[in-house]
Amino acid sequence: MRAQLENLIDEMLDGRILLSEALGEFEKLYIKKAFLRNQGHLSKTARALGIHRNTLSKRVTAYQRAEKPLVRAARGGAR
Repeated sequence: MRAQLENLIDEMLDGRILLSEALGEFEKLYIKKAFLRNQGHLSKTARALGIHRNTLSKRVTAYQRAEKPLVRAARGGAR
């Protein structure tokens, strides 16, 4: 697994991905996978991640807000 991670990091560095972007994307995907494993149950997911349920809820809400402008733009403009 370590070799795969190192290869991914090399690709990201070659693509000039900033650390903040990489960490943000990693966190979103990690949380998304944890939700899938826990059938979308907030408390179980938070427990599996080792964070408080409120913290998880705030992060999910922030991710949803950040994605909405992208969805609106794809539909042809803001509403």
